Amino acid sequence: MQKTLLSIGLLASLWACSPSTESSHEPSQTVDSATQWSSNPWPEIRKKRINQLLPEALKNADVDVWLVLCRENYNDPIAVHVGGENASGTAAFLFYTDDSGFHSLVFSPDGEATALDELDIHEKVERVPRGESALAKAVEFIQAKGFENIAVNTSANNEMADGMTHSQYQELAQLMGKESSKLISSEELVYEWLSIKLPEEVEIMTKAAQLASDFQHEAYAMIEPGKTTDANVAKFLKAKMIEYGVTDAWHPDQNPNVNSGPDRGHSHATDKVIQPGDVIQIDFGVKLYGIWVSDIQRFAYVLKEGETEAPADIQQYWENGKAGSRAALAAMKPGVKGEDVDRAQRDLMDAAGSLYVPWSTGHPVGYVAHDVGPNLGGARLPQPRPAAQKLLKEGMVFAFDGFHCWKQPDGTEKTISVEEMAVVTADGASYLISPQEELVLVGKSKK
Repeated sequence: MQKTLLSIGLLASLWACSPSTESSHEPSQTVDSATQWSSNPWPEIRKKRINQLLPEALKNADVDVWLVLCRENYNDPIAVHVGGENASGTAAFLFYTDDSGFHSLVFSPDGEATALDELDIHEKVERVPRGESALAKAVEFIQAKGFENIAVNTSANNEMADGMTHSQYQELAQLMGKESSKLISSEELVYEWLSIKLPEEVEIMTKAAQLASDFQHEAYAMIEPGKTTDANVAKFLKAKMIEYGVTDAWHPDQNPNVNSGPDRGHSHATDKVIQPGDVIQIDFGVKLYGIWVSDIQRFAYVLKEGETEAPADIQQYWENGKAGSRAALAAMKPGVKGEDVDRAQRDLMDAAGSLYVPWSTGHPVGYVAHDVGPNLGGARLPQPRPAAQKLLKEGMVFAFDGFHCWKQPDGTEKTISVEEMAVVTADGASYLISPQEELVLVGKSKK
């Protein structure tokens, strides 16, 4: 595994210099994407996640056995995590712990069993002859073992734990008969498993974060005030993704979100022309190996004629937002509620006279931009969402902001923030990459 990770290279030359204030930031070097991403670490990491993290997740969620059904065309969102992404006929994946330890067992259609077994992910792949039901075989095994809590992927709150279709559930319940009352949601199990990232995964997300930051700095350098549009900046970033062989961290129409006008939330970049005096936000992320994503924002100010730095009020808004971000980071540690992290930065917002911002301070990030894990929000809500009451644990990764919002002369609102990524450690949290310390100044002459 160590050899695999080293062979990837992962832009070694890129990470040699520390990112990322606008005064010292160096743009990324061109890489050969065909070589750079040719060795995919996911198969080995996935196996390690199943064998090292899943047993603990089963225990924490009080689950005896987890049943995942994978099939062609309309697959479970968890399929890629258990090795079922290439399923054609229905395959049943079982994960359980008994007196002899942790086990993974797959009942696979005979025609696909050999290929699945060769992946060497699971302890045992049992062939199901053509015309017989993999699900029926799995139910027979479950009942013979006498499991009491049988987790299946049905959930109203966690879409990653909601992959079983209604017809699949009906068939399962019919096969279980009176024991169908033992079926429970895998919501807590999937939460426990996916919310924790291995160190190797954090390393890859660090590369993804650095790329997102580097590309944004390069995008700011190409802006011509009065000419360049938000959409032009977005197109530049899309071109960088193609050049580097990476893909979108979230919906392609909304990544990147470039916003040089009033707050628009998560949206597409428009044809608004960037003007002197604008504060520009870029919300952007990339996906590496088709698995891991980043979510990073970098902010800039467009200098007016005669200006060499941002006006005092804009600079103060930036400092306020940065202070909130640092407070949020300081609040992150194992055992703390997501709501408490949100409260730490909102207390500073209030003290600085910021307008209210409806967005959460932060969210988990990893396999998707808004991943499974605690929500860093809810501190000012009468009834925070349940995810905000979840406790932070070592190995969780978050994208998080410090906010400051103010009213503009035309009555619209503008928010400035400092969105960074951090991983929870044994006694606190640490940034994945160097945070943005200063506003990028667009239009500043380079000597």
